[in-house]
Amino acid sequence: MTRTFALVGLAIAMLFRPLPASAADTPVLKPEVHTLSQIVTVGDFYRNAGDFADIPLFRSPDLGTSGDVPAEQVATRARAAGLIAAGTNGLTKVVVHRRADTIGQGELGTIVAKALSAQDASLSIADIEVTLFQAPSAVHTDPGAENPVSVDHVLWSRTDGNFTLRLSVAGPEGVHPMTLTGVAREMVEVAALIQPLQRGAILKPEDITTIRRARASVPARAIMDAGDILGYAARSNLRANSPLTRNDFERPTIIPRGEKVTITYQLPGMKLSTIGQALEDGAAGDMIDIMNLQSRRKITGTVVARGQVRVDVTVPVASLNERAQQ
Repeated sequence: MTRTFALVGLAIAMLFRPLPASAADTPVLKPEVHTLSQIVTVGDFYRNAGDFADIPLFRSPDLGTSGDVPAEQVATRARAAGLIAAGTNGLTKVVVHRRADTIGQGELGTIVAKALSAQDASLSIADIEVTLFQAPSAVHTDPGAENPVSVDHVLWSRTDGNFTLRLSVAGPEGVHPMTLTGVAREMVEVAALIQPLQRGAILKPEDITTIRRARASVPARAIMDAGDILGYAARSNLRANSPLTRNDFERPTIIPRGEKVTITYQLPGMKLSTIGQALEDGAAGDMIDIMNLQSRRKITGTVVARGQVRVDVTVPVASLNERAQQ
């Protein structure tokens, strides 16, 4: 009878003894943790943390940085939090990465340009060149923030280019203010020479390039479209890599002063020609004075081509060979 009760007791004990956890339910320590939060929890460190997953264990590193935690320390704290089966799984440390969005100086400059262009509808971001004063090399923001960086105040002097921007940045400890200062200049692209051009030389497409300059330093009548001056002649010796202006060029002289020319009289229903001599230089389309070498009279005609001048008359001409009356 005693033996029977002993067997029954053993059976009952076996029945109520906790079953060993399956391998799938055993907590497993991760070698690396990636988090957005300021707090690292049991569940961040361990797979299969179950009901203990949301219990905090450590404070996270700063945004955009990483830190090492001894694996034994993680296991000790996890067991103290209630995850009795927590172990090190053979690890000596766990690396915790605090994820962040990183804004470099180039992006900060873009933020400035965008804010300044919003002050003037005629400007685009590409029109503004920004130089920052003592700006951080990088700013870390919370990637979970709806608006990581917002502009609160803009002050910009178009005269000297100095600006001050006050920002709100969603950082590690919440939103904090930041001030950016520097110089922002409105830039334009203007025509310039690739190589120097001598006086009287004709401008060709291969002579031209474009350069980017601050609008405040660009001279009046600067040429934006090089097509407007192709085929024109330089008024003086011109240097390379400087903004070109319309005053730098003139239509090329195709009839120099003193040159003999053919004068064509354009009359209603007829055309007559004679020989003359240019009394001044002329480019195509210019009105110049010419001496009719047969009549010795001075007349005004339009330069139409090299050696060709047209005179428009509305009344018949008695004779192209008439001599000046004595």
